Amino acid sequence: MKGRLRAAAVRETVILPERLRQGPVELVPAVIADAAGRPARPYRAVDTLALMERRGSITAGMRQAGEDFRRRFALAQLDPLRALDLARLRLGEKRAPRGDAAPGLRVEAARLSVWRAVKAVGGIASPAGSCLWHVVGWERSLKEWALEQGWAGRRVSQEAASGILIAALGALEMHFGKRQ
Repeated sequence: MKGRLRAAAVRETVILPERLRQGPVELVPAVIADAAGRPARPYRAVDTLALMERRGSITAGMRQAGEDFRRRFALAQLDPLRALDLARLRLGEKRAPRGDAAPGLRVEAARLSVWRAVKAVGGIASPAGSCLWHVVGWERSLKEWALEQGWAGRRVSQEAASGILIAALGALEMHFGKRQ
């Protein structure tokens, strides 16, 4: 009994209140190896798509389509937050060699795939395209998008924003051909 209480107390103290303000976290269901090869059960953030699937708002296919979009978005390097690539530091050179600054073929293919997906849901200026870009691609919260971004400069209620994301994920599922 004391062991269970101690383990519960340790779990609660591991997650800082500052982190909890950013959104829900949960233990990874399976034991994995840490950097040193020891068994560990780390915490992970629960994202919008996982929460919506658990509530029954979206299907597993819709969530998978969203995850596929997010993976392609990350590969396409479309996130506005970037760090300096230390592998490309050029000390003493006046300019980069020709063609070196251009993104690779994988990045270009991912960008094309993201663009086609956004066009399939109505384009970047549509509510669904804007929601996909900001909520799924940039991983902002649905509430943030609804309050700050909205659609065409107008605020959107959180319920309407949820409906827009559900519709966008349905169209995305059809676009990616993952009908289940």
